[in-house]
Amino acid sequence: MKKASVYLFSLILFFNSSLLAYSSNPKDFVNELVNDAIAKLSDKNLNKEQKKIFIAKVALENVDVRALGLYTLGELRKSSSKEDVSNFLASFEKYFLKSLTSRLTDYSSSKFEILDADKKSANYTIVSSKVKPNDGGPEIKIDWRVYTKNPEKPLIRDLIVEGLSLARTQKEEFASILSSNDNNIKILITKLDEFVNN
Repeated sequence: MKKASVYLFSLILFFNSSLLAYSSNPKDFVNELVNDAIAKLSDKNLNKEQKKIFIAKVALENVDVRALGLYTLGELRKSSSKEDVSNFLASFEKYFLKSLTSRLTDYSSSKFEILDADKKSANYTIVSSKVKPNDGGPEIKIDWRVYTKNPEKPLIRDLIVEGLSLARTQKEEFASILSSNDNNIKILITKLDEFVNN
């Protein structure tokens, strides 16, 4: 019975979160998205699993996971079969969500502040921000690469943390795995699945 009530609450949270509509302005979009996540992560009425469900749902709606996955695969995306690329993207999404939900909980009591927004082109805006942990830890500067090809639905394509692109770092890590395994995409998929299942 307890499991059923937790499941029902999770479903309510899941469907309520899908009704959230963030601003189409990149600066406001990032501010609303992050502050919403921090509020949920700080909510003592939600257990860890419920917080993970919320963050995963919001990420799938507001991060361009497919584009991020294709970027991290590099040139191999052009020479691999459609089936292999499709399998990679499915594994990458699970890998991405597990990585995200395990890291974000560390910032549940942080102060977030937008610093600036720089429109690089019709399709991209860089939103600069900083996070100050309440535990007295060092301030962290984060730039958000926001994709705005559809101006009504901005999507996050990368985070640059203290000058380091997380997408580029992930691409380099995957390239290292691939180069050690004769560029076999199936081995990369297996490694992503192993991470998700551990």
